[in-house]
Amino acid sequence: MQRQDDDISHLLPLREPTFFILLSLSEGEKHGYAIIKDVAALSHGKVNLSTGTLYEALARLLDQLLIERVEALSNVPDQETHRGRPRKAYRLTPKGGQVVQAEMARLQALVLTAEQRLAGQAGN
Repeated sequence: MQRQDDDISHLLPLREPTFFILLSLSEGEKHGYAIIKDVAALSHGKVNLSTGTLYEALARLLDQLLIERVEALSNVPDQETHRGRPRKAYRLTPKGGQVVQAEMARLQALVLTAEQRLAGQAGN
């Protein structure tokens, strides 16, 4: 039987924009423009996605089954559609949530290692 970590380990490490896109969707379903705005806010303006970059990333994340498309946002009133059509929205899959958690754990381990090394040097 394959372990859950083995199923996602080949997806790590995540590129920073990918991490922020998945993190944005961890809050709930969003359409593309909302993801762009949220990623900019989460990264304090460090990651500013173009629409082309976003939709390339979304296509890759869909292929990897980390996100799924939702035809209409359930939490947005009907008047907020685009040109009379429901906006396409995206949400995190359980596998996508596992990847975000695994990347967060990987980053925390890096920071812990660096803190331990630097604390050891401070005592010298």
